[in-house]
Amino acid sequence: MSDDTTDESKKKSGGKGLLVALVLFLASAGGGFYAVYSGMLLGATPSADSTIHAAEAHPDQPAPSFVPLQPLMVTLGRGDALEALRFEGYLDVRPGSEEAVAVLMPRIMDVLNGYLRAVEIGDLADPSALMTLRAQLLRRIQVVVGDGMVNDLLISKFLLS
Repeated sequence: MSDDTTDESKKKSGGKGLLVALVLFLASAGGGFYAVYSGMLLGATPSADSTIHAAEAHPDQPAPSFVPLQPLMVTLGRGDALEALRFEGYLDVRPGSEEAVAVLMPRIMDVLNGYLRAVEIGDLADPSALMTLRAQLLRRIQVVVGDGMVNDLLISKFLLS
């Protein structure tokens, strides 16, 4: 009879431990979700309203300036595997240097055209290819224009057909 009572008490204590573990798991999962959702853990993404307020909070910081790039159509590949690449973008330039960058636009377009023609079609299949391509193009543009005038290259169209 004493064996029956010990088996019964073991079964009950195992269920209590599982229940406690489940409650602790749910509490920690809820707390983790709240920490990420509220921005305490990984930082909050700014909403459109907070971006507007941030621009108003720093009136001494000039608004960004963009210089459009001429649309570029490049053929890629050799032989029967010819494909066309359509490229359009904008240069994020230092405020006040828009005219200086626009004067150098023929050289910028030459650099873009030369680099894009050298790109292999297989290299564009990689998901991170656009980021690598963007960094390579930005560096070449900065060499042509001069350091400090072009902050970033924004790609608006990148179509391969």
